[in-house]
Amino acid sequence: MSSTIRDADLGTSKVTSLPARAAANTPVPQGHIARNPGMRLDLGFLESVRSVNRSALERRVATLTKRRSIKADNQAAWLLRAVACMDLTTLNSNDTDERVRRLCAKAINPFRRDIVEGLGIEGETIRPAAVCVYHPFVATTVDAVRGTGIHVAAVSTAFPHGLAPLSTRLQEIEASVRDGADEIDVVIPRGLVYGAKWQELFNEIVAMREACGDAHLKVILGTGDLATLRNVMLASMVAMMAGADFIKTSTGKESVNATLPVGLAMVRAIRAYFEETGYLIGFKPAGGISTAKVSLDWLVLMKEELGRPWLEPELFRFGASSLLTDIERQLEHHLTGHYSANHRHAMA
Repeated sequence: MSSTIRDADLGTSKVTSLPARAAANTPVPQGHIARNPGMRLDLGFLESVRSVNRSALERRVATLTKRRSIKADNQAAWLLRAVACMDLTTLNSNDTDERVRRLCAKAINPFRRDIVEGLGIEGETIRPAAVCVYHPFVATTVDAVRGTGIHVAAVSTAFPHGLAPLSTRLQEIEASVRDGADEIDVVIPRGLVYGAKWQELFNEIVAMREACGDAHLKVILGTGDLATLRNVMLASMVAMMAGADFIKTSTGKESVNATLPVGLAMVRAIRAYFEETGYLIGFKPAGGISTAKVSLDWLVLMKEELGRPWLEPELFRFGASSLLTDIERQLEHHLTGHYSANHRHAMA
């Protein structure tokens, strides 16, 4: 290699600045992002963002994915950044404590030794940002990743449908926090969006935020169930007003999960909220993101629309289960010119 990956840039094209508060390419110190306190439910503000032009969003997405070409060392650097922004996830009915421990071991050492040496990153700590599990496996995950800096995320609130009584959902959040989860991924009842019951949705998310305490709240909208981009935009805004630290596309269980047009609508909601309040909200696409190429498309979207701060795990995450395998294969191809079989990059 002509240079090590840590010396490669993450891209040099012009970044559009966020209006009013700060330049989009201003570095944000890790761990020093002011937490979103939320705001009152402002129906007038909701009305001002309800118009969404699907055709324009789709055209914008098409230009984003076609006009950037990330190659060689730069591509490897972007893929390593994708790993650093990953919530490595197992949400299967056949999960066991041992399966979760093996996944945590993969999170701690995501690359084979020969790949690490070939890329020249022996002195770097490049790991997924979090391991995401069901509540029964939170304590196991906390023990497995202790001392590594990897966060523990728990899916909660009757995941994936969110249809249990609110009291039950809040108790689940509190139980996961007691077991050591420092991030909670909650789901909203989609019927509240269909019925435009914004006050009820707002109140539920406020209660979830309170139940989280110091744990960060990631609100899953279930965008594949919301039918329209207008619903996606409005639900995103209500979640942020209620105090969400992240907004997330999908549970991964819907028939349609994360798509770039939906993602673009959500990141523009994040920008509108930033313009209104000055608070930076994180974004997490999840479901169907399984290839290195797709992960690059999402990273390009974040850099082009929101700027460099949103390429950090404090503000951007992938919800992924098999993405790490393909990224590791692509990195080996970068070094050797050959693709290896998936079983050479076992996940668990």
